[in-house]
Amino acid sequence: MAKLPKADWTQREDLARLVTALGTDNMRWVGGAVRDTLLGVPVRDVDAATTLRPEDVMKHLKDKGIKPIPTGLDHGTITALLPEGNVEVTTLRKDVATDGRRATVAFAEQWEDDAARRDFTINALYAHPETLEISDYFGGLADLDARRVRFIGDAHDRIREDHLRILRYYRFQARFGAELDETAEAACEELASTLKGLSRERVAMELLAILALPDPYATVARMQAKGVLPVVLPEAGDAGLGRFADLLEHERQQGAAPSSIRRLAALLPPDRKTAEQVAARLRLSNAQRKHLARLAQRSNFLEGPRALAYREGMELARDLLLLSGLPLEQVEDWQPPVFPLKGGEIVARGVAAGPEVARLLQTVETRWIAEGFPDAERVAQLLDETLSR
Repeated sequence: MAKLPKADWTQREDLARLVTALGTDNMRWVGGAVRDTLLGVPVRDVDAATTLRPEDVMKHLKDKGIKPIPTGLDHGTITALLPEGNVEVTTLRKDVATDGRRATVAFAEQWEDDAARRDFTINALYAHPETLEISDYFGGLADLDARRVRFIGDAHDRIREDHLRILRYYRFQARFGAELDETAEAACEELASTLKGLSRERVAMELLAILALPDPYATVARMQAKGVLPVVLPEAGDAGLGRFADLLEHERQQGAAPSSIRRLAALLPPDRKTAEQVAARLRLSNAQRKHLARLAQRSNFLEGPRALAYREGMELARDLLLLSGLPLEQVEDWQPPVFPLKGGEIVARGVAAGPEVARLLQTVETRWIAEGFPDAERVAQLLDETLSR
């Protein structure tokens, strides 16, 4: 039987306490931690499945001094608060009814029943906490070896149970896939329209996760070709895909880290109203909405890159330069300076406190920026020249 390689997380002392609390026969590590360890990629979160009912999980954890949080009690999920990272412990489940947006579940007793309700074979691998032996009910190990993302059972049925699985398929395909599963692709294409019934927050979460991946172009292009992207982002179109490709290439050339909002801006036409409508529809945060709307105004930085960074922040300046295909060299490793003039200095020169002081500050600051942020001595000269006028 295949075994999970020993990794740093499998040797955590706090996880050993969790295993002791729940019992080795009552729990298994499951999902991303198992998959990512087998692939040799960093593990971010550790999840456990258990045969224990939620109320019993709560009791066992408390008895061993581990604080439980009933984060998803109705669905059987208890979060164990641990020093080196919290763990979600979920009672085995099976679907009773689904409508594509939410599922009604019942607790199960068999590991295979729990595995059967998961989305992809590579996410339905269970590892014994003591022996690290892997239970694989649907060929997930073979799919990992082939770098193939495959739905468990019938792809159409899995998508009808939860329409968001279409976007999850493309995200996992972009992260782990090499060999395309034609059945999965066909099901996603056929059922793409079902994404319309999902909450915009769920769609945005998956879409932004896809865009944040290191190189999502091939995946996004397939989403466009299969009619998936037109459902969730009809504003993109083929032109947006072209802008997206240009941005990714420029990011590679400049060594820029991925940014989902910057990449979303590339997919959209450079129009503020459109950006604001998309941000509202996807229920983006206020900060994300403001950033996306500003990125739609590509050409509005005539003062130069450093002036832009000074006025609106380094992140916005970098994103606008990347979207415009311009080099980052002028703002890389540059710290915007502090304007070396205060209103009190102007008042000391005989100007009455009030709007005139603010106007003079703005006038001098504008000239200071235009001259490339000279030192305080030059700023004093600029003030003299402004006052003399």
